[in-house]
Amino acid sequence: MKSTVMVAGLLLLGMGTQASEVYRTTDSQGRPIYTDKPQSLPAERIGVKTSTTDPAEAQRRLDEEMKQIAGADAAAAAATAKSADAQKARELSAEDRTKRCQDARQRYESYLTARRLYEPGTAEGERRYLSDAEIDAARADAKRLVDEFCSGP
Repeated sequence: MKSTVMVAGLLLLGMGTQASEVYRTTDSQGRPIYTDKPQSLPAERIGVKTSTTDPAEAQRRLDEEMKQIAGADAAAAAATAKSADAQKARELSAEDRTKRCQDARQRYESYLTARRLYEPGTAEGERRYLSDAEIDAARADAKRLVDEFCSGP
């Protein structure tokens, strides 16, 4: 598309002279041919109005069109990059969700099979064992995380 605009712009720049006469003929297959020098007669003379083109104005229009095309290309590239980033984020999100599901299941299973649960204390090697109510709450929380991360999106 860019080359078409460039060719059209160059043609506009080169059209500084007026065409004197335009003729319409048909070829052997019946297709119309427009020319200023007919190869065969009879040829129908067509009144085509022409005018000179201001090269500076044509260049200005071409520059504006090229800026619009460049803007559209930049917007398309940005949209493509945004789409690719969104896809990558979805993939990472799916991977992250799978990992969190596995971690939550392991934690829940360990809470279910553990005889006693504890929290690390303030001093090195110190432990504070959880009460039965705290163990039940920890197991419920672990189950909630399994449900959250392992259920569908």
